[in-house]
Amino acid sequence: MEPTSTARERKLLERLNAAARFCDQKIGWNRIGFLLSAAIIAIAAVVLYRILRNIDIQEVIDTLATSNPRNIALAALFVAAGYFTLTFYDLFALRTIGRPDVPYRVAALAGFTSYSVGHNVGASVLTGGAVRYRIYSAWGLDAIAVAKICFVAGLTFWLGNATVLGLGIVYAPGAASAIDQLPAWFNRGAAILTLVILAIYIGWVWRRPRTVGRSGWQVTLPDGPLTLLQIGIGIIDLSFCALAMYMLVPDEPNIGFVTLAVIFVSATLLGFASHAPGGIGVFDAAMLVALWQYDKEELLAGLLLFRLLYYLIPFALSLAILGAREVMLGLGRGPPRTG
Repeated sequence: MEPTSTARERKLLERLNAAARFCDQKIGWNRIGFLLSAAIIAIAAVVLYRILRNIDIQEVIDTLATSNPRNIALAALFVAAGYFTLTFYDLFALRTIGRPDVPYRVAALAGFTSYSVGHNVGASVLTGGAVRYRIYSAWGLDAIAVAKICFVAGLTFWLGNATVLGLGIVYAPGAASAIDQLPAWFNRGAAILTLVILAIYIGWVWRRPRTVGRSGWQVTLPDGPLTLLQIGIGIIDLSFCALAMYMLVPDEPNIGFVTLAVIFVSATLLGFASHAPGGIGVFDAAMLVALWQYDKEELLAGLLLFRLLYYLIPFALSLAILGAREVMLGLGRGPPRTG
């Protein structure tokens, strides 16, 4: 039974590799990525223009001035909790690649700064990776090890997103329809399929150790129980972020947290796919379209507050922390640790 299963897996991998080679040789992955990003940004720009051309700017300013301080404080607390959870992406990745000697404080520094910089600058794989390398190289990690950390952290991110969207859309398929304009039954079916694939993946890594990559760059994937922990980290992170947004949208009408979470995560992924810094324009357009039932000026004020709390303030803190660290290293007060 085992050889048959292995043969099927090998055939599936061969087909996937053939498809990947075709895209790489005939089209080029860079072209595909560029065209996809350009299309998302262009569509978002048109949608955003049509929505915002009749916006009353003074009403947006008035809404910002009269925003409930309690809601803003709770949103800020949820943002802080979300970034705290992000630090465990790196801690988990370090344990996965066999570097448990790197302490949590270093993982927290790398996780917080890399994500806040990557969120704002764009091209988060490159910018976040560069920040991580600067920090982890002091602990003897080379570029390959940092690339493995980025891979495992990215896997945590995508597993969390797949789970949140899968469960959320099964419960509230209409929320996804507000984003993709597809029938609710289709979205629910796609969500169920996503959860089935996720269950198959968990079963796959549960059976025996699984390794991905090639010689010189290989990562042993987390086993079944650790994958569940990995998914849990991603779910908690996304839940805190969605809660922050939930505190900043208008009170009426009340659409429910699950619906807003599905819309928020979907809009975030669209912004991520665009590679625009902070998903600016794309995330906002998706939220404004999907949350059509809200007053546009009040919703726009909430989106601006979210950008301030989730993007700008953490970015400023990260730059200050990284700058202070470089000054200390330059003065010899914090010599890098190697090995």
